[in-house]
Parts: sequence; structure tokens; C-alpha cells
Amino acid sequence: MGVKVSVIINVHNPGDTADACVRSALEQTMPPDEYEVIVVDDGSTDGIAERLDTIAAVRENVRALHLPYTGSPSRARNVGLAAAAGDYVYFLEPGDRLERDAVERMHDRAVETDADVLVGRMVRDFGPPMTAFARSTGRADILRDRLLTVLHPEQLFRRAFLEEHELGFSVPGSRMGEQAFVLRAYLHAKVIAVLAEHVCCHLGERPGTEEEPRAIVRELHKLLDDVDTYVGEGRQRDRMYAYWLRYAVLRPLVTSRFADSSVDRGMHFRVVQELMERRFPEHLDRHLPVQLRVVAAYVRMGRLDQIVLMSNSSRRAGLRADLTEVRWDAHVLVLGLTAEVLAGDGTPDKYQVDGDNLHWIPPRSLETRKLPADVTDITRDVERARIELYVRHAETGVVHFLPLAQHVERVPAGRRRVRVRIKGETRLDITTAALGEPLRPGVWEVHVRMFSGANQARSRVSRPDGPLNCLGVLAQRPRMRLVVPCWSDSGELGLAIEPRSFSESIKLVSPGVEVKHLGRHLYVVLPVPYVPPSGGPPLELVMRSTGRRAREVSAPALVEAGVPGRLAGQLVAKVPVKRLLPGPEHFGPGSWLCTLRSPDEEVGLRFALEMRKGRIEARPAAAVDPERRPPMGRDTALHRLGRRLPGARHLVRLARAGRYRYLTD
Repeated sequence: MGVKVSVIINVHNPGDTADACVRSALEQTMPPDEYEVIVVDDGSTDGIAERLDTIAAVRENVRALHLPYTGSPSRARNVGLAAAAGDYVYFLEPGDRLERDAVERMHDRAVETDADVLVGRMVRDFGPPMTAFARSTGRADILRDRLLTVLHPEQLFRRAFLEEHELGFSVPGSRMGEQAFVLRAYLHAKVIAVLAEHVCCHLGERPGTEEEPRAIVRELHKLLDDVDTYVGEGRQRDRMYAYWLRYAVLRPLVTSRFADSSVDRGMHFRVVQELMERRFPEHLDRHLPVQLRVVAAYVRMGRLDQIVLMSNSSRRAGLRADLTEVRWDAHVLVLGLTAEVLAGDGTPDKYQVDGDNLHWIPPRSLETRKLPADVTDITRDVERARIELYVRHAETGVVHFLPLAQHVERVPAGRRRVRVRIKGETRLDITTAALGEPLRPGVWEVHVRMFSGANQARSRVSRPDGPLNCLGVLAQRPRMRLVVPCWSDSGELGLAIEPRSFSESIKLVSPGVEVKHLGRHLYVVLPVPYVPPSGGPPLELVMRSTGRRAREVSAPALVEAGVPGRLAGQLVAKVPVKRLLPGPEHFGPGSWLCTLRSPDEEVGLRFALEMRKGRIEARPAAAVDPERRPPMGRDTALHRLGRRLPGARHLVRLARAGRYRYLTD
């Protein structure tokens, strides 16, 4: 049987950062005789060449190719492509990582759909969500399925297709060159398929590189020539042109890097002027957001000074997303929210009313008298304003978009001015939210992104004012799983699926702690999202001081009835307090990190207690001691042995109880 897939990895002095990448390529579920790994070393001097030769010597499906230093990852990719024997090729960067079944899944889907290009789901820990993976499709459209947002070389390409159309990476190459290669493949491909239901590749963050504007323009000219060749005149071509005008030409002009580079920005501006005059006619501006329409108008007028002023005066838009409702409908979490874009000063964006039209209000430092009225008109944009709500897995970065019912409101904001606000409601069913499949275990962050008439911004969803809803539920499908709403230290909503233990579920909601100092005792009340039928294991609240004199105080914690509809129960610990000369069993002045101890484990809680001048407050644990993490239980060989001995845990608990006596009055 021939080679099905060739995985091509380019490296240059990666140090240890490439180890995870190479390991993920070697540990695929596809049989080793059905795929090969080609690692192309571009003149590395850090010892990676010798390590690659060692791997290739013991694995028949690995080849290590060595080049003299060229400084171009594109050259290495082209060499790997020329040496590949697989029916399909897949390109990897040294900071990327494949899932174990990625190559097999992508190959099977590519064969099933007869795809020339297959876009397997990519995830990353940086940047906006990848909207191209909202669904799987066997016949993807470049614009409808938003493939312009995933112009990464980490895709599966049919090798015969690349050879037929003589597609390769331009040398010396750049980010624009990589994107041009992928776009040319999209334009030539008869079939582009998207595999969205399974994560294939974890993208690593690449180091920032300075790219010469003239080199970018040369690549852009070639790319646009291909668009002209394969896309006829009309709306589709205009939208493609507008994409590159927005992201490759105008967006860099409003960055702090451009505003601060006084030596090079004049040259950069002239290059952009010439490019726009040749390739981007004025009618394309209507596809841009209003700020970039203004920038485009100033470029056409030759007003570099106004663009610099705009870069310095306009900050990145913020977003305020507030929850108005959090409730359970059976195992479906219903969230109501409002979203509003904020200006640079933190106040909601306001727009000028002109009859039936709305206009964006530019910064006061700009000269706007010569700007055409239609440049700042956002009436149609406001009508199309929307929000996107999605959940993101905190560990893997996987994103799933949620269905949302929404409507736009215009809120009066003074004389002839309004604000634009969107209200929405979503029903989050954890059994089907992952493209019809259940969400995987872990903590899922809830994010929102808003596209208003003037700009776009994204943010976490913040909790409403008032008590937190920490009520957990049991989802019945495909099996019984506990689901708990939880909140970050800054009040941002998350959703924990299948906490590892009863103590872990309490830890997740522990920012909702309440403390009451009554007489000689401190009452620490923790929310309990779900109480097992048995009532849960016996628990102790353990507090350890962070001062020079290490002290530990513990108290039994008992489960009591909660608040109907908001809390399943609450855990109450009664701790003796002594302000002056506290004994070993007393809570006293200073900062204390808190844990929850059960017979099986000790879990660090997400709050700390502070006593200052007789006043006791709860604060986030990181704010009290960011360098120190709450103890999670020791894991030495002696402790592991002790946990296996019958009765050892009981003896330890008795010893601790004798050392730290509890007061009962």
C-alpha cells in the first residue's frame, strides 16, 4: 500500500519548541506504513539536525532533509513538497501540534468528499475565534463559509492537484506569501471540504516579524492577479478585494507601530497610495467598517497627518456584555444578555442622528469638513448589527458558536445622539452544543463578539449585579453528567462540565464565598452547586497563613440547605477567631490561603481571607499571594504509599483533630 499522507515540518533552530510538534506527527493513529513525516531543517545550529537524524534512523516513515541556511520557511516547504510521496500533503510549523487521530480523520474525509483541499479544524490560544468551523461541509464556498479567515498552510492538499497547477510557496516568502499560496489553492480547487467536528491541529503563536511594505505589495499584486483570473467581475470579486484592502492595506495604518515609526511611515504611506490607486477603486470602500472608510478617504486625499492623528487618538474598541438572566430549563442553560460597544474612554459609543440616518462621530482632532457624508453614514450597518456568542474550552481552545435570538435597540443619549445596544437570549444545551455532540468535560468560557455600526469588539460575558447563580444540574444524555455555572475572579461566566469530585465542584464556585464575623467566631459560607444523595464526604476548611510564621487552622465544614433556584446547598465552617495573641487553633491577623480537605484529596480554593484591624474580608487568592498556589495535596512516594494503606487516612485525620481542636460553643 502506498503512502497516503506526507506531513511536512520546517524547522530552524527551534530548541525544544519543536519536540511536541514532531512527537504529535510521529504518534498518529494511522499505521506508520501509510504516512510519512518529512522534517526539513533550514541550517539549524542548535543540535536539532542530529536529533532528527537519530529519529529518522530508527523510524522508516521519517525523513530528515538538511538545507544550507536560507532564512526562508517557504524554501523548506517547497523542498519537502518536492520530496513527498503521499497522495496528500500537510504542512506544519514547529510550534503546532496535531491531535493523535488528525491525519487519519482528515484523509478519510478528503477521500470521502474527493477534496483537493481539506480544511481540518484548527484551534489557537490567541486572536479571535475561527468562524470557518461553525459547521462541516463537503463543498465549501470561499466567502459563504468564511475560508478567507483560515488562510493557514496547516491544511491537507492533494499532491497531484498542487503539481498540476504548479502551486508552491514564493521565496523568500512572507506571511502574505503563505496566504497567497492557500488562496491560490482555494481558487484552483474543484472541491474544498471543511472538517469541523473534530480538532485536527493546535496552532502555535508565531514570533512577530517585520515585513517590508514593498515586498507585501508585490505579493498582493500577484494574489489579486489570480483573483482577477479565476473570479469574474461582480460582488464576489469586490468582497475578496475588500478583504485584502481591509486587512493587508488599511488596518496596518491605524496601528501604534505605524504611528510611532516616523522614519518609515512616509514611505509606507506612499506605497499604499500607489497600490490603492492601481488596484482598489473607491466603490470598494462601502464594504469597509466606518473607521477604515475614513482612513481610505484620507489616503486618497494624501492626508498622512490625519491618519497619524487617528492612530494616536482612536484606541481599540471595547465591549461591555452583561448578563440579564441565568436560569436552567431542565438541563438547558438559558442566558439573557445585553452587549454594547465602548469608546476609548470607556463610555458607550454614541452616534449622530441626521433625519433617518445615523453618522459615526470621528475623533475631535480630525479634520472632517472635506469628508463626504456617505463615508461616516452607518445607517445600514446599524440595521445589520449583530452579536456572536460562543463557548471556548479553557484548556484546548476549542470554540463552538451558540444559537442566539437577538434584536437591535437605539437608546437616546442626549440631543440628536443615540447608542446602539443589542439584546439577545441563547439556550445552551451541553448535550448538543458541540456541532450536535455533547461538550467535552472541562471549563468552558462564555465569550461574545459584537459587530455594530462603527466597529467590532469581543469580550467575556460578565455576571449580573447581585447574588451569583451557582446551581448545578445533571444532564442525562448521553450519560449523567454534572454541569456547574462558575465565575472567574473578575466575574466572568464559565461552565464546568463533569467536575472531578465533590470538592472540585465547590472549588469552581468558591468566588461566591461569604464571610461573617460574629463575636469570637468567623463563619465561612461556601456555595455548593450540587449535593450528592449521600450528602457528600466529610470536609474540613483548612486555612494556612502566608506570613513568616507558618500556621494552619482547620475547622469542620457542614452542608446546609441552599437557596431554591440558586444554590443546591451551602457549606458552613465555624472558625474560632482571636485578634491578640491567637493560639494554634485560632484564626488571627494576616492573610490566609484556604483549601478544602476531604478523606481523598485536598483542593485549593479560589479565595483567601485577610484580617486587618479586626476586619475580615475574602479576596481572590492570587491577589493575596500570586507567587504561591494553594496546596493541592502532596504526591511523594511516601504519601502515595500511605494513601494505599488501609486506615492510614483515618489515622491522619485523628492526629490532625487532636492537634487542632474545634470549639463547639
